[in-house]
Amino acid sequence: MLKLEQINKVFNEATPDEKIALDQINLELEAGDFVTVIGSNGAGKSTMMNMISGALTPDIGDIKIAGKNVTRLPEYKRSMLIGRVFQDPMAGTAPSMSIEENLAMAFSRSKKRGLKRGVDKKRREFFRDSLATLHLNLENRLNAKVGMLSGGERQALSLLMATFTQPSILLLDEHTAALDPARAELITNLTKQLVEKDKLTTLMVTHNMQQALDLGNRLIMMDKGQIILEVEAEEKKQLTIDKLMAEFQRIRGEKLTSDRALLSV
Repeated sequence: MLKLEQINKVFNEATPDEKIALDQINLELEAGDFVTVIGSNGAGKSTMMNMISGALTPDIGDIKIAGKNVTRLPEYKRSMLIGRVFQDPMAGTAPSMSIEENLAMAFSRSKKRGLKRGVDKKRREFFRDSLATLHLNLENRLNAKVGMLSGGERQALSLLMATFTQPSILLLDEHTAALDPARAELITNLTKQLVEKDKLTTLMVTHNMQQALDLGNRLIMMDKGQIILEVEAEEKKQLTIDKLMAEFQRIRGEKLTSDRALLSV
């Protein structure tokens, strides 16, 4: 469902600020895979997500989604294939528009444009039923402005909007990091529920090692633009935070320190 082949990306090439952001990245996700991604700040996690979404273009390599080479496809055209939830709850929604209007925009991503009315009775009921699965009473607030919702409510809405058209790939970019523990737990549980319900192929970046262990069937660790560790389903079930930290030290010959301590939050 997703294939990255020999992906390289260098920022500020041939200058004193040159940085290798991605170095020979190869990654495959089969349909239904849920892969969690961990790594220190600057490891290349968000760059990889931006590469998949089309916000960035690789210097070398190919990106394929559902068998289609999308390497040179612009971001707005890839949006029909990709759902994405960002770290900032403000990023995935239009605050000045209502819940219903936001849902209608998200719904239209996977549909051909036409002159048909944006929200009819049937579609409104679909929106209500979808919102009811969140258990936040948002189904009774369709006309409420999204800007008036709490951070947790908005992130739950963003997650629903990213998933209810069943995208080929769901990208979750530290989507619980900006929330307090209670709301982060709510969104984590909703993530598991929505991904399992529709068997969505998912790639999730997180700084929370325990979250990375609890969710998904595979795990990868990144450092300095490389994938340095891949853990498959059976091995992942036996992993602990201590084992992950030890594995990093074995591979890199150093402990996770300074900003990398965020990994154990």
